[in-house]
Amino acid sequence: MSKIPLSFYQRQDVVQISRELLGKYLFTRIDGVLTGGMIVETEAYNGRTDKACHSFGGRRTPRTEIMYQAGGVAYVYLTYGIHYLFNIVTNDEGQADAVLIRGIEPVEGLEIMMDRRGLEKPEKRLSAGPGVLSQALGIGRDHYGLPLNGNIIWLEDRQTIIEEKEILARPRVGIAYAEEDALLPWRFSILNNPWVSKTETNYGDRTHRTKKK
Repeated sequence: MSKIPLSFYQRQDVVQISRELLGKYLFTRIDGVLTGGMIVETEAYNGRTDKACHSFGGRRTPRTEIMYQAGGVAYVYLTYGIHYLFNIVTNDEGQADAVLIRGIEPVEGLEIMMDRRGLEKPEKRLSAGPGVLSQALGIGRDHYGLPLNGNIIWLEDRQTIIEEKEILARPRVGIAYAEEDALLPWRFSILNNPWVSKTETNYGDRTHRTKKK
C-alpha cells in the first residue's frame, strides 16, 4: 500500500482535505509495533478565518509554531493535562491550517491498542474520540512535528471509496467560544460507522474542549 504524499496535505482547502481523509488509513509504528485503522471522523480548522483554530489571528506560540510549516507534519498537543490530540497540518508554509483526526476503525495491532487503552475487548471507546485514538495508537508529545510520510506515523490510501452520500457534516465539538464559527459544519464522519464518536457523552470528545488553541 502506498503512503500518501506530502502534496496531498499541501493544498489550500482544509475542508476538502478533511473530507477526503475519510476512508484513508492512519498507522503508527511505536517501538517496532504496528497499529492503525481507517479514518472515520475528522474536523477542519482554518488558520486565517476560523476563530476555533489555534492559529487564528496569526497566533504563534511554542505549541502552535508547527502549524506554520508546510502541510504534512503532525501537530500533537496536550489537553486537560491528560490527553494528546493528533492533528495533521495542511496548506502551504505560513497558512497554519490543520485537521483533527477524531476517530478510526481499527484494523491493525488490535491487541496492542486494547492494551494501551486498558480494554479487554474491541469496544467503541477504543478509538472513537481524539484523545482515546491517540492513546490507542501510542501518539504523544514526542511525535510533535514528525513528517507524515515517514516510518513512525503515516497515512495510506487503500483506495477505499467513500461516496458523498455517506459523509455526514456537522458542527465541530466543544468550541462555543468561537461564536459564529462554532456553527460551521466542519466535522465530517462516515454515516452509520460504529467507530464514530458519540459526541454527547464520549470520553474522547471531552478532550477537545479547550478554550484556546
